[in-house]
Amino acid sequence: MAKKEKQFVEEITPMEVDFARWYTDVITKTDLVDYSPVKGFMVIKPYGYALWEGIQEYADKRFKETGHKNCYFPLLIPESLLKKEEEHVEGFAPEVAWVTHGGSEELGERLCVRPTSETIICSMYAKWLNSYRDLPYLYNQWCSVVRWEKSTRPFLRTSEFLWQEGHTLHETYEEANEETLQMLGIYKELCEELLAIPVVCGRKSDKEKFAGAEATYTIEALMHDGKALQSGTSHFLGQHFTKAFEIQFTDREGGLSYPYHTSWGISTRLIGGLIMVHSDNRGLVLPPRIAPIQVAIVPIASHKGNVMEVVEGIYSDIKAAGIKVELDDRANYSPGWKFNEWEMKGVPVRLEIGPRDIENGQVTIFRRDTLEKTQVPMENLAKTVEDLLEDIQKSLFEKALKMREEKTSVAFDMDGLKKSLSENPGFVKAMWCGDQECELKIKEETGATIRCMPFEQENLSDKCICCGKKAEKMVYLAKAY
Repeated sequence: MAKKEKQFVEEITPMEVDFARWYTDVITKTDLVDYSPVKGFMVIKPYGYALWEGIQEYADKRFKETGHKNCYFPLLIPESLLKKEEEHVEGFAPEVAWVTHGGSEELGERLCVRPTSETIICSMYAKWLNSYRDLPYLYNQWCSVVRWEKSTRPFLRTSEFLWQEGHTLHETYEEANEETLQMLGIYKELCEELLAIPVVCGRKSDKEKFAGAEATYTIEALMHDGKALQSGTSHFLGQHFTKAFEIQFTDREGGLSYPYHTSWGISTRLIGGLIMVHSDNRGLVLPPRIAPIQVAIVPIASHKGNVMEVVEGIYSDIKAAGIKVELDDRANYSPGWKFNEWEMKGVPVRLEIGPRDIENGQVTIFRRDTLEKTQVPMENLAKTVEDLLEDIQKSLFEKALKMREEKTSVAFDMDGLKKSLSENPGFVKAMWCGDQECELKIKEETGATIRCMPFEQENLSDKCICCGKKAEKMVYLAKAY
């Protein structure tokens, strides 16, 4: 069979030309996803699913370290349960998919395909909980949910997506509030330490909070194109659901009390964020800690001398060091074709080893983030690679942070806000009076929304950006996915 010499990179639309098309090119041409026969539903292919497994593994470990246990609740929820909390059902009603028939028989009650699981979980908690001694309930489930979206884009917004949803019950307000913020902190850690994505943490406005929540907290990331991505949320639900579902326990005084409730979640949209923060016009750029393959070894002139013997020894050493490594010994592809493929797939490090390298006691090492090639000694190569992977991880975070800082502006009035969004799309810091009318006006006139009221507040001025009245909070504004 003839060797293939296809140039993958020429097939990707430059992000400066069409960002949406660039994104679609990257996720499809790197074999992350495919489109299914059902509109709005994606097929996650092995390379894409490996990214989700990495996120899952990291998060699940942290959840268990903080005392949480996994369980599973039904996919289908009776309509009567969904209606028990009015604000909640109103928030999700437009996106709910309904099951009306079982086989050929019409059901006596419609069943919704879960858009989220508060109602079904609360119905079970009401059945299980007896005493304050049973608390806290620290449960999480990994599952998929369905929200019938009008406009979809793989990973970012699909009608079905994978996620985890934690649902906890606590004896006191303080314990539940502490849990809500603790889980947000884990999400921040996941984004910054695993995915190398810097995030802003804060509280959502009442308009943007989760349906039925007393308070919603969020981590917000900034993409290449200057749009924000809500990357994880944690909700303090107070006693809204516990009262609606009559979840009670015998308290320390012998009376009956309602527990305090939290829920929190991240989803496969994090993969979309990972792509849009780090990748470039040559394809994926993956931080080493999340990369399914951290190192690709490409032999040069593998048929000559002892090339494969040396390469296989290096492969074994690197694998033994706990590094995720792939030896590309495919005979029907040229080294140049392989270089392009691994580059496009975002593999952080590529090793090139040929007769001349062996003769000189070195290997050629390529780092995907900077596209730099250098020669390094074969001696202690596994340690060299290990150190380089850590440097790439750190460099990608610093690059993303620099990009966010460069795309963050300050505005003091509506004209300044519009100018910032037009000339330097990204986050805009501004002061807000807290009035929802101003929030709606900002969105109507600019398309930007309040992403959050950050925990780290700055006193930029004493006037609201919209109405000029006394300001209450600094907010981050941005257009968003």
